[in-house]
Formats: sequence, C-alpha cells, structure tokens
Amino acid sequence: MDLATILGVVVVIGAVIYGMRGNIGPYISMPSMAITVGGMLGATFVAYPMDRLMKLMSVVMGTIKRPRVDLIEIVRQLVSFSEKARREGLLALEGDLENLGNPFMKRGLQLVVDGTDPELVKSMLETEMDLAGDQINADRAILDSMGYYAPAFGMIGTLVGLIGMLGSLNDPSTLGPNMSVALITTLYGAVLANGFFLPMAENLRDKGALEDSAKSMILEGILSIQAGDNPRILEEKLKIFLPPKLRAQYEAVREEEKSPEGAPAGG
Repeated sequence: MDLATILGVVVVIGAVIYGMRGNIGPYISMPSMAITVGGMLGATFVAYPMDRLMKLMSVVMGTIKRPRVDLIEIVRQLVSFSEKARREGLLALEGDLENLGNPFMKRGLQLVVDGTDPELVKSMLETEMDLAGDQINADRAILDSMGYYAPAFGMIGTLVGLIGMLGSLNDPSTLGPNMSVALITTLYGAVLANGFFLPMAENLRDKGALEDSAKSMILEGILSIQAGDNPRILEEKLKIFLPPKLRAQYEAVREEEKSPEGAPAGG
C-alpha cells in the first residue's frame, strides 16, 4: 500500500473543501457533473476497447495498492543467494524459492536451478520485462486520456451554460443556474484532471520506471549467480543500480552486519 498516494488524495480533497469554506452545497451541480464526468467517460469508452475499460477500476486502485520496490532488499537477497550457490551449488537454491515473494526473481532463479541456458534465461526475462512495461504504459494511457478529456468537457459545459444564459437573458431566473453550470463544469474538469487522473498517471509512470530498474538489477544478479561470479563482484554490480542515497543506506546496513555483535561502541 502506497501511503503517499493516499495522503495526496486526502490533501487534494481537503484543500478543495477548505477553499469552499466547508460550504459544498453551492458547488454541487448534477448537470455539470453529467457533462464533465459523463462526457469524460463516454470519450474514454470511444478511445479504448471494452476489455481495457473493464479493468479501469483496477488501474485506479493499482496506483494506490501497488507497493514501491525495495531495491536494498533485492540486493541483499541476491547477494545471499549468490553466497549460498557459491557454497552449496545452484540446486541448493531450490528450497528457498517457494517462499520468495518476488515473482520475477522466483521465475528467473527457477530457470537457473532447472539448468536453462543463460541466453535463454536472459531472453525470457527480458521479454517479460518488456511486456510488463507495455502493460503499465497501457494503463497509464487510460489515466492520461481521462486527465485530458475531463477539462475538455469542463470547457464544453462552460459553453453550454453560457449559451443557455445568453439565450434566456429576458428571464433573469435562469441566469443563475446557467452561470452555475458554466463555471462549475470548468471546476469539476480541472479538479478531476489535475487532482486525480494526471497525478495517478504520473504515479504509474514513476513506479513502472522503478520496477523496470529493479527487474534489470534482478536479471543482472541472476545471470551472475548462474555464471558463478564471486558474491562480492555481484554485490558491486548491483550497487551500481542504486541511487546514491540508497547506496549509502545499503553500505551502512552492510557495515552494521559485518561488525561483531555486541561490540563496545567506544575504543
């Protein structure tokens, strides 16, 4: 669960309600909602096949539920597997795979344990990486489109309201409702696009890039384990994938692990 995403949604909603001074009644307009939300959804239905749209809710929930990848833990796992394979052989890893939580790493190591040719292992895992990246891009495209359509239909609602207002200038009682539709549809479109859909699309892009980097790291580690590389060499290879801040954190953790347990702090 990504708490930052949940916090961001709460802050957006809270900020808008606070700007309304807590009086949301005047900002609720069913005609405006029908034009903005209905038009946005209709345009999305036109743009994408039904099978993609059936998973729309899972795409939206995925931006919240999709956890961020722990790169440091991945390095530690691969180094540990490398050390075990070096001591006991590749077949010794099979017992550790059942409880391995990372599906990509699990499949790759299973291929290695099964004696699959290294080039085939690399090809299969790279294909899986490409397909996963394509799926994330496809999901992001839906959210990007909704972020584009929402303000567009907000502007359409504004035009509808203005036309209605200009067409009934002789009836002052209709000026307020028509002006309300004209302004509130723009508000709805702007909030939906900039407060939800576009940030969610960017969230998917960021997490997708991080997952791709993690899978590249895993692939490098798996191939090194299969080749029988020294665990320290493998560790140095994997540290290249870590951003400077994470690399420093990882090295600090490794230093703590190497220090004698219970050693006195002072000299």
